[in-house]
Amino acid sequence: MFEKLKTLLIEELSVKAEDITPDAALVGDLGINSLELADLVLQCEEKFDVEIGDDDIHGFVTVGDVADYLEKVAK
Repeated sequence: MFEKLKTLLIEELSVKAEDITPDAALVGDLGINSLELADLVLQCEEKFDVEIGDDDIHGFVTVGDVADYLEKVAK
């Protein structure tokens, strides 16, 4: 799931591949702002056929947090 998420970050949000690690903070390390985070959530919902609750988004601090969440909920 991490690799799929990494690809999505590179292709949709133009994040540099070398910056993406499981421990990379979405905001601090990757420079993702609130609008881009919302876009990332929408992209994940579409690509992985999941519904991400607003409360769950608050737990998305690192790339690993998002990957772990998607692994749990993806069909």
